[in-house]
This record gives sequence, structure tokens and C-alpha cells, in this order.
Amino acid sequence: MLKAFLHLLDTRFSFLKETPLLLAVSGGIDSMVLIDLCQKSALNISLAHCNFKLRADESDADEHFIGKIAKTHSLDVFSTSFETETFAKTTKQSIQMAARQLRYEWFETLANKNGFDYILTAHHADDNLETVLINLSRGTGLDGLTGIPEINGSVVRPMLGFSREDIYDFAINQKISWREDSSNKSTKYLRNNLRLTIIPLLKQLNPSFIESFQTTQNHLKDTQSILEDYMLEVEDRVIESIDENQIVYNIDSLQSLNNPKAYLYQLLKAYNFSDWSQIAALLDAQSGKQITSVTHRLLKNRSQLILSPLDTSSKVSISIEASDEIVQIPFQPYNLKVDISTSLEVPTNDHVYLDFELLQFPLRLGNWSHGDYFYPSGMNGKKKLSKYFKDEKLSLLEKENTDVIYSGEDVVWIVGKRADQRFIATKSSKQILKLSIEHNAHSQE
Repeated sequence: MLKAFLHLLDTRFSFLKETPLLLAVSGGIDSMVLIDLCQKSALNISLAHCNFKLRADESDADEHFIGKIAKTHSLDVFSTSFETETFAKTTKQSIQMAARQLRYEWFETLANKNGFDYILTAHHADDNLETVLINLSRGTGLDGLTGIPEINGSVVRPMLGFSREDIYDFAINQKISWREDSSNKSTKYLRNNLRLTIIPLLKQLNPSFIESFQTTQNHLKDTQSILEDYMLEVEDRVIESIDENQIVYNIDSLQSLNNPKAYLYQLLKAYNFSDWSQIAALLDAQSGKQITSVTHRLLKNRSQLILSPLDTSSKVSISIEASDEIVQIPFQPYNLKVDISTSLEVPTNDHVYLDFELLQFPLRLGNWSHGDYFYPSGMNGKKKLSKYFKDEKLSLLEKENTDVIYSGEDVVWIVGKRADQRFIATKSSKQILKLSIEHNAHSQE
């Protein structure tokens, strides 16, 4: 097994050789074998151990055991403990999911604070098989069938190619000590049930089941790679525009594809949507219809689908004083420049000239309300902002991202679009307030 591990380091994980590594260790056989392999491979490792306080004295004994191992081998060790059950209840997660979240967040914090480039875990082939069976039992796509990734960001799993039997045989041969987790014998968890009952039966039916499973997974990963390459071509065909705030998809292009629902899944799966039938129905829905996930919104806007992140933090109110020079606008790709002068120039969408004496300071920049109205420059009479936006054919997302400047309760300027006739400076204005949009550098890239 050591020879195979060294071969993997040379061929697939050579980047681990010259950098400090953080090993996630529990005290069980898998992580103890990983420590041994890394040391015999001369890797620069430190240990990280989580005490989840789920097995009383046994959990504390695991922590003590890891401390002794670290001292024996002159390794740095980081330990922490969690009130896992309390966290699980608070976040409404299962114990296993809560523990997973706690440990990976802590690992990332440790890595960033102490300069570890990679976090190594001791997941192996049987863990991978369990994960795929769990995904299969719940319903999954190609991603779920490809199982645990060997490399996922800073997390690396160099033992995925080894079976539980490989690890056990190596530990016995090398006289490696480890601790048994008594909870692994309980079948109340789905993973344990698979490990103790289903997988042994599969191996009994086919002694080479793990090898066959890995071969199948390699074929699936090859297929996935082909699909990912093809989806890059599809994206070029269906995406009209993309920037830091949104991705705009062309509905006609999407509907010209064979099975648009399947393509929508591939395009949007990374954005935490779940009801793919509803998303497919959005193609034929009325303009303005939208679907949200916990992180994103998908909006039907005439012949487009607009994907954008949910961002309630953009609801701000900013005061503008006559003495200001530059007003920072949070969550927007521009700042506002304020000038007082006596000269009057031709206004543009990005510059407005206002009669200073007609304004009530401080001005307020914020989000518009449905009851707001204004007197559009160059027109007679007043108009509701909602009607103006409709006439301008703004999407729901564009409406929400539009800022308005107010003097008292009166609209002064729909920023970047139209000023209110009542406040526009004229040649007879004694003092003129010039407001200018200054785009941030990154918004021009």
C-alpha cells in the first residue's frame, strides 16, 4: 500500500510534496493509516482533531489518544470540541450533517490562519461506495453517482483508491494502533446500515465488487468530463450576457435544445435550485414570474431568463449633503460625485443639473416605493415610477436595482435614467447642484 501511495504522490498528488498539510484525524484506523503513509512519504503534516462530545468519555479518550500520537511523532496538533447536538437542533440538521459542517468550517479556518495549503482526509473506496448508495437511495444525477471527489478546493482525499480491506491489512502489517468508534456499530444511521449490512452482502455476491464499482465510476467521470466540455458550447449559445450581478439566458435558444429541462439542470445546478419542473415551466410563464433558491433568483423577463444572487443587503438609504464630494454607494457599481457651481451644461443619463435653492438637504438616495411619482423631464404632467419603469421595459431585477434620489418626499432623480422636471436647473438658477455617476473601475471591465 505504501508503494501505491508513493506512486499516487508522484503521478496525481505531486503538489502535496512541497507544502504544509493539515490532516483531519479522528483516531480511527483510516486516519491513523493516513498519518503513517504521510510520514513515510516525508510529507510536511500537522494534525487536526474534532471532539464532537457525542460519546462522553469515549470522545475525550479519542482526543487524548491523538495528543499522544502527535507527541510520539513530534507533530503539531490542533484540537477543538463542539456541542454538536445543540448545534444540530439550532440549525435543524441531522447530527451527522451538523458534525460535517462544524468540522469542515473549522478545518478551513485553521488552514487559512496557519498557512496550510491543503486539508487531507482519510476517505477511502468504501466511503465512496456508501456515499453513492446514499445518493442513489435519495434520487440523484450523474454528479451523485461519481461520488466523493478526490480534490475539492483545498480538500484532498489521497486514499480514495484504497478499500477498507487494504487499509486494515496495512494497519495490521505495520502494527499501527487505532481507536474503535462504538457508534459505528449502530445501524440507526443510514451510512452505518449500508456499511454493516448491504455492502458486505454485495461483496459476498461479488468479491471484486469494489474494483468493479471503481471501474464504473471511472467511466462515469469520463462521461461527465465530456458533458462538461459540451456544456461550455451550450453556454456560448444560450447566454446573452454575463457580469458580476447576473447571467442572462435567451429563452428561444434554450427552447431550441432537445429536452430543455435537462439542459437547465446542467446550467443551474450550482445555484441550489431543486424544483426542476417549475424551472422548465418558467420558459413558457408570464413575464415577471420568478423562482428562488436559498441563494439565487431566476426571473422570466420577456424572452430572457435572468439569474441573479439574492441580496437583501442592497436595501439601503444614503444621505447626501451639499458639502459632500464623493458619496459611496454600497452594493452598487458606482459612486456619486457632488459639485456646486454656477455653470449649466447639457445633462446626460450620468449627469444631472439641479436648482440648489429648490432642494431640501440632506437629499436621500434609496429604493423606490410603488406609490412614488415624479414629473419626468421633457414631458408634461406626472407619472408613477412603476408606470415609467413599465414603459421603459425594465425587468424586475433592473427595477429593484434602480436607485432614486429624494428631496424630502419628492423624487428628484431616478439615478442614471430621468430627472424630475420640478428640480432641473435653468439659466436663471443662481446656484446649481451637479450630481454625477462615477462608475467603479471593475464595473467597466
